[in-house]
Amino acid sequence: MTEINISIYDKDGKIRKVQQADEPVKKELSAVSQEFAHLSMRHFTYEEGDQIRIHTNQKKMYLMVKLDETLETSLIYLPEFDWTYELSFSKNRTEARPESRFLGESHYLSARVATKDEIDRYQNLALNPHDQKDFLGAYPHAHANVETRNDATFFACNAIDGIYANHSHGSYPFQSWGINQQADAELTIDFGRLVLLNKVVFTWRADFPHDNYWKKVTLKFSDGSRETFETTKTEKPQTFLFSERSVTSVRFGELEQADDPSPFPALTQIELWGKNLAFSEE
Repeated sequence: MTEINISIYDKDGKIRKVQQADEPVKKELSAVSQEFAHLSMRHFTYEEGDQIRIHTNQKKMYLMVKLDETLETSLIYLPEFDWTYELSFSKNRTEARPESRFLGESHYLSARVATKDEIDRYQNLALNPHDQKDFLGAYPHAHANVETRNDATFFACNAIDGIYANHSHGSYPFQSWGINQQADAELTIDFGRLVLLNKVVFTWRADFPHDNYWKKVTLKFSDGSRETFETTKTEKPQTFLFSERSVTSVRFGELEQADDPSPFPALTQIELWGKNLAFSEE
């Protein structure tokens, strides 16, 4: 059986404690259980530098996680035993998320082993609302060779968060991947395991006329193959099929900008559809 541990640590690496109204002493915010673990608390406030840590007793695990009420339950893959989710309340970070995320005094978070159907089904394997700028143990993970001004509203992870608001730009809910006008900009999606892909969906940021768009883009796959797509100026998702291939990562690049006067193309979402080829250890 898979054992899951969820704990909340402070910036000094100590497990935080909370005292509920009907309890005589403070208790550590840590929960351990088989297959499904959760933490629930009242009268507790997150602080700058806190970390949510998830530990499993097995490697190569698929989990369904939800670390805040404003985050969709999502499938993640842990190649090792640990995943850390870092909390920051700096202005830069909070502008890229709902105002209520990790605020207030009542919280619920959970992690459970994913079912066979949740792992095996045909799905958008790039989707990860829990992804952050730095890789801290969980896949899929998005990263790029440029992010405008190191501003969280333009981080690569915004392109796989499942939010499609694209008729403006900047703070939530209009976060996107911004390239700071860099001609060789590339965004990479790492899956952390072998997956089978056959479809991509692009959603441009469409704050026209502020925004431009890309008329031709290329996907470079970890197996050495590539696909180039001619795209259009639209606020709607654009879907392209390609021949199936087994890969561990995809790079989105060779971005050919249209002749519109704006210098600001940006990516709101990228979807990569397929099936998992690696499974949890028994």
